[in-house]
Amino acid sequence: MSSTGGGSPLLVHAVRFGPGQELLTSLQAFVEEKRLRAPFIITCVGSVTKATLRLANATATNTNEVIHLSGRFEIVSLVGTLNRDAHVHICLSDGEGKTVGGHVMGDLEVFTTAEVVVGEAVDLQFTRELDERTGFPELVVQLRADE
Repeated sequence: MSSTGGGSPLLVHAVRFGPGQELLTSLQAFVEEKRLRAPFIITCVGSVTKATLRLANATATNTNEVIHLSGRFEIVSLVGTLNRDAHVHICLSDGEGKTVGGHVMGDLEVFTTAEVVVGEAVDLQFTRELDERTGFPELVVQLRADE
């Protein structure tokens, strides 16, 4: 487990992305522009026309459990950490209300809007290190070092 044990003050940012923007890339650019060190998604509402998701049964050695979606989807949930190697999960609903979700690989093309509230734990910094138990780069939480 990676934890600092204590809490951290919270800084909140809100941003809106428009039609045609790729959501994950846009969020990562926002994080870089604002120089956020421990960013995470608080909430998001919006819609997308495309998505590439890795499903839950994928492993580090079998990463081909990926689906490519095309159509109009409402963002039902978007959660995760947004450090350089973001770890983001999404749940989408189609025109009939059926949902699908997974690990965001990219191609989240905004349909009408994506309104995102991003939090930053101001006393912390998030990094990722390879965890040999999972085979994936996993979150490491540290106290922010003064620069």
